[in-house]
Order: sequence, then C-alpha cells, then structure tokens
Amino acid sequence: MHATRTRTISALLAAAAFCLAVPAQTSAGTGAPRTPTPFCGTDRASGLGVSATENVPCAGALRAAAAYTKVWHGTKGAPVEVRAAGATWKCQERQGDPNPYQQCVDTQDDTRLVLLSS
Repeated sequence: MHATRTRTISALLAAAAFCLAVPAQTSAGTGAPRTPTPFCGTDRASGLGVSATENVPCAGALRAAAAYTKVWHGTKGAPVEVRAAGATWKCQERQGDPNPYQQCVDTQDDTRLVLLSS
C-alpha cells in the first residue's frame, strides 16, 4: 500500500513538473540557453502569444509586441526597428521548430527578448 502511494505521488509530481516546465530559449548566435520565457499575454492585433525573458516586464513586452505588429505586414521577413517601453527593438520572423515565430531584441541589450508565437 505504501509503495503504491509513493509511486503514485512520484508520478503525479513528475507530471506536474513536466507540464509546468518552461522551455529555455537559445541565443541565435551561440546556441547557448537563455533564461526561461514567462508567458505575458496575447497581442490584440495578431492574436499571438507574447512571452519575454525575465529581464523584460510583461507590460513592456506587450507594448513592444503591439508596436511591432502594427508595422510587420509587408516587411517580407526583413528586420524592423520599433520604439516601445523606453527601448528600441529590432524585430523579425525567425524559423522555429516546427512553426516560425516573431522575435524582438532590445538594440541596447541583446539579453532582453520578446517572443510572439502561436
């Protein structure tokens, strides 16, 4: 009885850890892992989910995403610079696995990332 209960608790804890795990982003240049990206909400214009590295407040991430989605159509994947949340962001589409995603990087601090994905 005790062994069954222990196995059940262990399985539930493992399942919870798996479901709550947030994937690490990788640096485009080095392949080195970035800090986890917490989910901030949904961009109203595109409907894409917005997340950001821990050093970007969610309010700022949502503002950067909104500024980008106002101008991204017609850019054909070329980088676009937008100003939002007190910073200049260089944004563009990146190839993901399996789906592409949009990424904005603070031009003054490349550890500050905003991601838009479906």
